[in-house]
Amino acid sequence: MFYNTAGQFKTSYTKDQSLFPVKQDAILLGVVLLCAWIIFPMTASEFTFKTMLMPVLCYSLAALGLNVLTGFAGQLSLGTAAFMGVGAFACYKLITIFPEMNIIVAILLSGVFSSAVGVAFGLPSLRIKGFYLAIATLAAQFFLVWLFEKWHWLSNHNPSGAIEVPNIDMFGITVAGPHAAPVTQYYLILAIVTLITIVTINLTRGNQGRIWKATRDMDIAAELIGINLLKSKLTAFAVSSYIVGVAGACFVFLNLGAAEPNFFDIPLSFKILFIAIIGGLGSVMGNFMGAILIVALPVVIKFLPDAMGLEVNPATVEHLNIMTIGALIIFFLIIEPHGLARLWQLIREKLIIWPFPH
Repeated sequence: MFYNTAGQFKTSYTKDQSLFPVKQDAILLGVVLLCAWIIFPMTASEFTFKTMLMPVLCYSLAALGLNVLTGFAGQLSLGTAAFMGVGAFACYKLITIFPEMNIIVAILLSGVFSSAVGVAFGLPSLRIKGFYLAIATLAAQFFLVWLFEKWHWLSNHNPSGAIEVPNIDMFGITVAGPHAAPVTQYYLILAIVTLITIVTINLTRGNQGRIWKATRDMDIAAELIGINLLKSKLTAFAVSSYIVGVAGACFVFLNLGAAEPNFFDIPLSFKILFIAIIGGLGSVMGNFMGAILIVALPVVIKFLPDAMGLEVNPATVEHLNIMTIGALIIFFLIIEPHGLARLWQLIREKLIIWPFPH
């Protein structure tokens, strides 16, 4: 079988704790990266870029940020969309105030503003937890969306309150705005997502990741062994909000091209939460698997009746999408609470010992 590990010996703790203790995992990741960096850009249409590939990357990055906070640090949050909005509006102001700023620098800096806001709203996490913390972040969601709508300086006094991305060039190539090629924007998003994912993997596997997990599993015991809970929780809010803010900037500047304040409303927060749940809390890979399912499934359901020659009302198709996603959430909460990442882990373990019984 593909995952036969015969002949792979670990002769040190370093090799046993490496990122890829089984070489087939590295091969599989290489295949995925080959598809993402070479095959998809060569074969995908503009429709595929705009409706599937780029949204999957942006949603995956946002879910990764939420997973750092909820999956690794155990702090509930329902304000993910608002922090995405902070990143998007911050990037818009940076570009308008400093027109010569590199778009990648602006996107990465926008996460700093989102991180600061996340830390401010994460301060109550030392005193409250669980459901009460979720309500506190929900209050942040409503407040920030209200701020986007009422503070017209953020949108350069646009009557609709929307931010519209201008044409932005980098090295003589238009990378953002109406004239930008989708493949160029896709490569920029992919590069940013790849960079942040690598940093997050190393962060969660290191000392800081162990601190977050200790805080998640039993915060009182963690404090007794010397972990500073305030620092641990605020660090989780800072890193999570930074990643989410970068995801929001990427989504608006490199995919949508424009966004109104109500785009960052509560339904978007729940959608990202669903991606994290279905993919698997506490997993980096699960965010991508959940985003593929949540983003690709509605597109498939939308075009499936036409492919089968059936005439279905568009409203019925939309209701079917909502029902399917809801059923999937219930399924994973009951059958496999750890999501698609855990299912893949079980399949991988079965393949490693095949054909012997478990």
